[in-house]
Amino acid sequence: MKIAVIGTGYVGLVTGTCFAETGNKVICVDIDKAKVDKLSNGEITIYEPGLEKLFLRNLKEGRLQFTTDLATGVDTAEIIFLALPTPPGEDGSADLRYVLGVADDLGKIMTDYKVIVDKSTVPVGTAEKVHAAIAANYKGAFDVVSNPEFLREGVAVDDFMKPDRVVVGTNSERARKAMSDLYAPFVRQGNPVIFMDEKSAELTKYAANSFLATKISFMNEIAQLCERLGADVDMVRRGIGSDERIGKRFLFPGIGYGGSCFPKDVQALIRSSEEASYDFKILKAVEDVNAIQKKHLIPKISAFFNNDLSGKHFALWGLAFKPNTDDIREAPALSIIDELVSRGSTITAFDPEAMGNVKKLIGDKISYASSQYDALKNADALIIATEWSEFRTPDFEMIGSNLKAKVIFDGRNLFDSKYILELGYHYESIGRP
Repeated sequence: MKIAVIGTGYVGLVTGTCFAETGNKVICVDIDKAKVDKLSNGEITIYEPGLEKLFLRNLKEGRLQFTTDLATGVDTAEIIFLALPTPPGEDGSADLRYVLGVADDLGKIMTDYKVIVDKSTVPVGTAEKVHAAIAANYKGAFDVVSNPEFLREGVAVDDFMKPDRVVVGTNSERARKAMSDLYAPFVRQGNPVIFMDEKSAELTKYAANSFLATKISFMNEIAQLCERLGADVDMVRRGIGSDERIGKRFLFPGIGYGGSCFPKDVQALIRSSEEASYDFKILKAVEDVNAIQKKHLIPKISAFFNNDLSGKHFALWGLAFKPNTDDIREAPALSIIDELVSRGSTITAFDPEAMGNVKKLIGDKISYASSQYDALKNADALIIATEWSEFRTPDFEMIGSNLKAKVIFDGRNLFDSKYILELGYHYESIGRP
């Protein structure tokens, strides 16, 4: 099939590359000429494990192309995916200016039937708005479909190539047939393509991410209670996770969630609820708990240093909001940095992938190390903010020899408490005695 993907951000680039991998002819469109030039020359612009190999292969085979010209991109396309940013506005609602702007442009250049697919995370009712924007300028036949993405950063290629489900919102049989044909290679093992109306599909995306965010905040609340009662959150997690009604995933306590999806989607669903005259109390609590949890280590650190952090120097392992990505949007590490620096502390950080993005954001507000162990030199304590695999089994002897004192504040519960205490460390984590 011939496909156009409008937008070459995280979702757009993964979507375009993976569709090309199954033999489709894909043209990705973006207004950023510098980015398009890089991509056209084989320089991938995001970090996502496994993506670069597919990207380069399909670029070489000519199945994946890039352009800044919208008309060229959509001219022969049968299906057009809108993978555009929908950033939160000041009130938390999703900003649709990019989606509707492109829809308006499409209406001016379309000459035959096409399926327009909202791949971006958009509020309920967006498909109708996109349809109206196109119809204002184009009077021919077309369909607008909602097809939300459920990609997890760090494993997005696997999620796309082997989805546990595909959600498609449309009431058009013609569009349904096109989407069924497109996704057939991805669901050969029998995982479902679930068809529904457009509004239900739009809400499904927000409901899924908000529910997962709720699980995380719930376990962080349990961790807070464990610390006060002397219970062990790891034991509680195992105890409830073995209940198949609850499940094991998203029950790991820590210093809160971040990224491009959960914070934005929770905010947007709260805002949509308000517009529908409904007070979504649980989600407001989820958001409040997460904001508090991001700084949960700060009182622990402050108490250890007798409530005086001025002049203290910390090593920080992890800047990305999660491992296997360079995404720092809403990353808990940034909240920790802001709080410690405001109290007169200095920080040297290391992250395998995200340091470049943090440098662009905050510059020399902190220092950056070339390795995880270089970050430790002359630090008063080590703080762990991201659970990268290489942090899980470190050389504790080297850690102890580089730190001023054997002190670790672990925001991701990477280490066995009993073992690390036997090594002579002062070790504080989340929800564990």
